Amino acid sequence: MNSLKTLVRTTSVGVFELFAKDALKSTVRGRRPGVWSQKRRFSHGSSAGIHLSTDRAAGGGEPLPAPCGGRGEGLFSGLEDLLFYTITEGEERVPISHFIAALKSTGLLTSDPRLRDCMEKLRQAVRECTGEVMMDRELFRKFVGGNIVLLSLAFRKKFIIPEFEEFVAIINQIYNRAKEEDDGQVADYIPHLAKFSPSLWGMSLCTVDGQRHSAGDTKVPFCLQSCVKPLEYAIAVHEQGTEHVHRFVGKEPSGLKFNMLSLDEDDKPHNPMVNAGAIVISSLIKVNRHSLTPSMEYVGFSNATFQSEKETGDRNFAIGYYLKEKKCFPCGADMIDALDFYFQNKSVVNVMFAAHSGDVSALRRFALSSMDLEQKDYDCRTALHVAAAEGHVDVVQFLTQTCKVNPFVKDRWGNIPLDDAIQFAHTKVVKILQEYQQTYSVQSSPDVPDHIKQSKLGSVEGIM
Repeated sequence: MNSLKTLVRTTSVGVFELFAKDALKSTVRGRRPGVWSQKRRFSHGSSAGIHLSTDRAAGGGEPLPAPCGGRGEGLFSGLEDLLFYTITEGEERVPISHFIAALKSTGLLTSDPRLRDCMEKLRQAVRECTGEVMMDRELFRKFVGGNIVLLSLAFRKKFIIPEFEEFVAIINQIYNRAKEEDDGQVADYIPHLAKFSPSLWGMSLCTVDGQRHSAGDTKVPFCLQSCVKPLEYAIAVHEQGTEHVHRFVGKEPSGLKFNMLSLDEDDKPHNPMVNAGAIVISSLIKVNRHSLTPSMEYVGFSNATFQSEKETGDRNFAIGYYLKEKKCFPCGADMIDALDFYFQNKSVVNVMFAAHSGDVSALRRFALSSMDLEQKDYDCRTALHVAAAEGHVDVVQFLTQTCKVNPFVKDRWGNIPLDDAIQFAHTKVVKILQEYQQTYSVQSSPDVPDHIKQSKLGSVEGIM
């Protein structure tokens, strides 16, 4: 093993390349794991095969493939050992904090959904240990699981930004220079926007491989405004295809202001980035299928901004009616619905954003207006999932004790709200949900008389 450690310290990248090439060759040629000669096994560590995806493993966000063959007898085990000694710089044991720091230096964050299983096992190890957790090879193998391909790409510097820390240093310089600029003024064409502080400034980036970095006030929600136009266009193209989308919207610049009542020679909006084009794009999107709430991070919705913009959106209504007159909308599309969607996502986003930000007052208003607080987003997550993941005790108490929502709803990964609270170590929320689950089980049991069960939604007095 000492020779292996020395080898890793000097030629780890080359050895990883050799392992990957051997694995691919064995797959192509049909070799079975474990049939290589003893000499080959000694020179390359071990002999089992590994299946590598044809996609770049870091880019798609899908679960990475599991190893082929037994862990202890194959090439996969050798890859894990080489990756371990690369990260630890040849040491047999390092603190878990060392692993986390090394991971972040590649641009991957612990909140990356592709590392969810790895991070959960790591948190479990921390919970079970009273002192500082030291990571050895055995514990490392337990952590990495199906993430060996992603992590090897990261630590071999095969991501789109190989020297990520140097790149981040340049980005931070740009951020700091821009922060010194104080010209201009806060947008006031929509009254609600005029209330925002001009001192807020944040910047975030995410590469195609999932490397992420943020600086400044990135936790403060802000209104996307016209920045959402390319996102809507991308969703429409993804759902309908480029050819269908551009039956209704052109591709060329208009040469006019973005909010002009103007169409091209074919009576279509000039492109998806002007207001007329964005309104038509909104009519093409299947609203009920989409929620901009990826994984544990959320794109929210401000009802105040929506109402404010809608009240001052006379020009956009004029554009909408002009488009309707020129029959620019697809068959069956409703112009008012398209405008509403252009101004905002729908009620589920309201609920999710309130739960994410800990806004009990907003949730109370929704409950009083008979809004369904058990509705699900695109990932089948409820407001209780979101509040549990964020650790908002008061929101969890309101949803459970007052609104009596179902605590056993599973998201598309099979997790209930309690699982999210445990994963992020929100102990108070865990206790509340555990106690509520017992009560809810009793209330929903068919053996309990109806007069003993409490109502699904509390009284108005209870909500208030």
